[in-house]
Amino acid sequence: MDYFPKQYAEPGTAPGSLPERESGAAPVTATLIDYGPDHCEEVTLDHPRDCRPYLERDTRTWIHIQGSPDIETLALFGEVFGLHPLALEDVARLGQRPKADHYAGHLFLVLALPELAEDRLSLQQVSLFLGSSALISFQSGGGDPFGPVRRRLHQASGRIRSRPLDYLLYALADTVVDRGFPVLEALGDRIEAIEDRLLSEPSQEMVARLHGLRRELVLLRRMLWPQREVMNGLMRDEEGWLDEDTRLYLRDAYQHAVQILDLIESYREMTASLLDLYLSTLSHRLNEVMRVLTVFATIFLPITFIAGLYGMNFAGGPWNMPELHWRFGYPFALGLMAAVGLGLVAFFRRKGWL
Repeated sequence: MDYFPKQYAEPGTAPGSLPERESGAAPVTATLIDYGPDHCEEVTLDHPRDCRPYLERDTRTWIHIQGSPDIETLALFGEVFGLHPLALEDVARLGQRPKADHYAGHLFLVLALPELAEDRLSLQQVSLFLGSSALISFQSGGGDPFGPVRRRLHQASGRIRSRPLDYLLYALADTVVDRGFPVLEALGDRIEAIEDRLLSEPSQEMVARLHGLRRELVLLRRMLWPQREVMNGLMRDEEGWLDEDTRLYLRDAYQHAVQILDLIESYREMTASLLDLYLSTLSHRLNEVMRVLTVFATIFLPITFIAGLYGMNFAGGPWNMPELHWRFGYPFALGLMAAVGLGLVAFFRRKGWL
């Protein structure tokens, strides 16, 4: 299970210091989409300074950086767009708690993007900078989650092209929030499969998978709970970054975040109930086994007593065993044992114990 990588600065490190890029990090690709009501142009960026001609136009610009950029690239983007060093540090040090920070000249958001591939959960960091003429997004993973937004931008009838830049911020944030629904749907299917297995054939393997699911749900709740608060804060934006109309759309994203947290809480309760079900099933099966063993022990207890009594072989005295030299003594002892055993079986059946 791939949990969200957490990077800490060493104690005493100067604020705003950028860490070195980790080995094996996802390759970096940068794309720029310049759009307006009548046009949409998408280009691949070779250098951060290539953005400057587009910033001078009376259009809206979206720059998306996919992967983990190195220190030099981050510093250049910070220089071109005037990004605060503390915000750049949060972009570089993955594992930040979802939040919204206001800086002079731009609004900075950190969001958590859940991904589930081959039953492996991961949470990727999405960082968004909203300025007066451009929006910059950083996404740490290897896959681009914003393909649907790109297609909407390229459609001439798309609402995004006719709206201010803050509406694009809403579209990206809403995409990140909504990615939680398919992840939770897959987790729900896994919970149902575990429930069916626990009812038919409970095993330690199912318990281990159940504990793994609970850890994943705890991780999701820890990262997506503050994301709901970010959406709530954006709805009540007092810094003037978001239009009133955009805040109405953000209400929908906030409601989706609330629904996702409700699903997480429901799934956590279901996993706890399944663990109780497993323990109850084990206890029931143990009780069934003990009942059968007790019934057999009770049946054979008088039979063992009879066999032990007639095995003493006392003879030759006034208190000898009369059946010892009786012609039908052995059949009599066997019949007595069978009668006692069958009588007990009939008694147990009438009581409903068998």
